[in-house]
Amino acid sequence: MIVALESIFDNGISNIPLDFSFDFSDVEFDGAFPFTTPVTLKGCIKNETDIVYIDAVAGVDYDGQCDRCAAAIHRHYTVPVNHVLVADLNNEDNDEYILVEGMRLDIYQLTLEDVCLFLPSKLLCREDCKGICFQCGKNLNEGVCGCSAPVDPRLAALQQLLDN
Repeated sequence: MIVALESIFDNGISNIPLDFSFDFSDVEFDGAFPFTTPVTLKGCIKNETDIVYIDAVAGVDYDGQCDRCAAAIHRHYTVPVNHVLVADLNNEDNDEYILVEGMRLDIYQLTLEDVCLFLPSKLLCREDCKGICFQCGKNLNEGVCGCSAPVDPRLAALQQLLDN
């Protein structure tokens, strides 16, 4: 979705409302396709005292698995999409501003980048998730499994002393 910005950079208008819905269902993230519902973007692009910026919020539903116990997780995130937009840059290495080439902004790509950067690097079903037993595979959030703790091979000789 391309938004034309000539009129806002030329002070023809001071506000462009944003109300979009994007389909990210074909976007692979972390080895899966977690965006099963449309992502919404609401806000506006403003020009205030010759500073053009986007002030918006993306609503994202994320379906995935817990990184510790593999339980199914559904989360809703509210992602801020706030950037200063510029028509040209003197320093190309500056990542504080979004360069709008040709006075056209790809709002889909900008929203996708912000959503992917916002998502947590480790997704947990709950803060104190205990994971699964690496021996029997039982979900430890549902109770203890009864497996005996393995003996460290470096201490196996000492274990034999205790067994006698």
